[in-house]
Amino acid sequence: MDDGTDDDGLTRRVSKVVEPFPFPVRLITSRMNRGRSATRNALQASSTADWVLFLDADMRIDHLHFLQTYLDRSQKGDCDIVFGGFTLEPRPHDRRTQLHHALSRSSDCMSAEVRERKGAQHVASSNLCIRKSVLQAQPFDPAFEGWGWEDSEWAARVARTHRLCHVDNPAVHLGLETAETLLDRFAMSGGNYRRFVDTQPALARRFPLYRIVKRLESIPGHEIFRPALRRLVLSRATPMRARIFALKLWRASHYAEAML
Repeated sequence: MDDGTDDDGLTRRVSKVVEPFPFPVRLITSRMNRGRSATRNALQASSTADWVLFLDADMRIDHLHFLQTYLDRSQKGDCDIVFGGFTLEPRPHDRRTQLHHALSRSSDCMSAEVRERKGAQHVASSNLCIRKSVLQAQPFDPAFEGWGWEDSEWAARVARTHRLCHVDNPAVHLGLETAETLLDRFAMSGGNYRRFVDTQPALARRFPLYRIVKRLESIPGHEIFRPALRRLVLSRATPMRARIFALKLWRASHYAEAML
C-alpha cells in the first residue's frame, strides 16, 4: 500500500513490477496520507489469508528462509503475534544517516531472547506477523496520527489477551533518516506519545523515556535548551554518544510539553 506518496511515476513503476508477478499481488494507492494505523487496518481488511505479515517498504529480507520461518511458527500453533525484529547494515551508506544508524543499533537491534524478556515493550510493525482474527478483533488505533507509538500501543493492548512471541527472523532496515528528519519527527510526535501514555500507562512507565519526561515536566522553561540540543544533534564534530543523548533530551522536552 502506498500511503499518500501521490507520485504517479512511482505508481507506474510499481505497477510494472506487480502486473507480471507470479504470485497474487495487489497494489493499493491512497492519494492522501491516512497514517500508519489506518493503512495497516486497510491492508488487513484487504487480505484473505489466516495470517498477515506486515513488512515496511524500507525493510529488506536478508535470508532465504525468512517466509518459511514465519510459516513454521504460525503452523506451530503457540503464537498469535510473531515479531521477527530488525537489523542494520554494518555501516550507513550516507553520512547524513549516521546518527539514526547509531541510535537504532544501540536501542532497537536486539535478539529474540532479549526481546522476549521485555514482551510488548519491543514490538514494531515494520516486520510483524499476526493472526488475522487478532487484527479483526483488535485493529490499530486510527486516533494515532502521523509518526510514532501506534505499534507500541497496539502491542500492549493485544498482548494482554493474545500470545506474543519473539523470533530471530530480522529484516534489514534500510530507511534510515537524516538527523534533521529525526528532530522533526520527534518534535511532532508528542501528541501520539501522550495518547500512548494515557492508554497504556503500565507499559509507558517501563520505558526510560518516561522517567526523563516526568523529570522535565517539573522543570519550568526546559524548552529554552532546545536550540542548543539541536545544534549538538546536527554537529558531526560532537561525539556520537553525546549526539544520541542530545536527541533523546530533545524528544523528551517536546513530549514533556505535550503532557501538560
